[in-house]
Amino acid sequence: MTDSTASKVAVATGGDKYKRSPLAPEAFPDLPAIDGVRFAAGEAGVRYRNRVDVMLAHVAAGSTVAGVFTRSATRSAAVLDGQAKLPHQSPDHGFAIVVNSGNANTFTGKRGVTDVELIAAAAAAALRLPAGHVYTSSTGVIGEPLAASKITDILPVLVDALDAGAAEMAARAIMTTDTFPKGAVARAEIDGTPVTIMGFAKGSGMIAPDMATMLGYVFTDAAVTQTALQEMLSAVNRVTFNAVTVDSDTSTSDTVLMAATGRAGNVPLTAPHGGFQAALHSVMEDLAHQIVRDGEGATKFVEVRVTGAMSDADAEKVARAIANSPLVKTAIAGQDPNWGRIVMAVGKSGAQADRDLLTIRFGPHVVAEHGWRAEGYDEATVAGYMTHAELLIDVDLGLGAGRATVWTCDLTHAYIDINADYRS
Repeated sequence: MTDSTASKVAVATGGDKYKRSPLAPEAFPDLPAIDGVRFAAGEAGVRYRNRVDVMLAHVAAGSTVAGVFTRSATRSAAVLDGQAKLPHQSPDHGFAIVVNSGNANTFTGKRGVTDVELIAAAAAAALRLPAGHVYTSSTGVIGEPLAASKITDILPVLVDALDAGAAEMAARAIMTTDTFPKGAVARAEIDGTPVTIMGFAKGSGMIAPDMATMLGYVFTDAAVTQTALQEMLSAVNRVTFNAVTVDSDTSTSDTVLMAATGRAGNVPLTAPHGGFQAALHSVMEDLAHQIVRDGEGATKFVEVRVTGAMSDADAEKVARAIANSPLVKTAIAGQDPNWGRIVMAVGKSGAQADRDLLTIRFGPHVVAEHGWRAEGYDEATVAGYMTHAELLIDVDLGLGAGRATVWTCDLTHAYIDINADYRS
């Protein structure tokens, strides 16, 4: 790559405007190269200057792809395009993913559709792929036209820069209000053949998934048929990405794509495989947790665990009612063991509940049971527990075998500051 070309592929990172979350991991993980996958990222100036804001991933021919997308009624042009393309993929060709941050290309009318087509066509031409094998994602401000030419202009530069070891820079390019890039890796064996799964994601605000969550991209060198890959991705998605919430707001752009290159050499999986699916679960849960840890203004990571419901669906209703409650989340931010707000959330959830069978715990501390404050409850002791950075709210409804877990964060004034300033 020439010096003039290199100058266009910026090394600035997204999210520099926001203070790093206190719940962030110490460092971005060492993501191994996945045979058959290459990445590049650069600065196109879609919205901000001096930060990478476009990512390109190229996946070799012979690969399969699966995906899940938001069910928002106002989903973006890129999501609609991806949903339309997914059933028509062929392993005879490779495929590409182009992602920009800074502009969501949502609620932009026919122009939004045209911009997606322009980007896909430019990437297809640069990589010699069918346009139907190019997926795009956009994240950022809703309702503003996307300057597609800024992206198409940089694509030839990104194609020249493609590198199997550039996953971290790709993860940085898709950040918006994120304060750190999010990556994860896991390994498994398929009939004695080692395989690797790695991925990265973005998300910080507008987080309450419905089918998918924010933006996530997962890659493996395992050989997996498209049907089996889709089945495992959808199943794992339900209990990982779809089980987190920051602010109860479902994004218009949520997308998770997964590619399997088959380069590991295993006999192709034609059905879900326990070991592989467990490793996939590890990667996706790790990424989902990182999104919560980067929740806008978050200072607490909270697991809401509900058991004893009449059904899993009822348990999920209760868990989400607790996790999404502004009253619960602000009490957590204030380190206040206000278990009465948990009682409130259970009652409003719409799930079947019985006051006298309900048990509520904050971590190891029973705070309410038998329709009353727990005997021996000590406010000071539980308040001390609430100072921890990681908390567990455990609710047993005492009615059946239904259970669910949702992960959330607290709600602080910093959330207001970030979102009041987001478009400036």
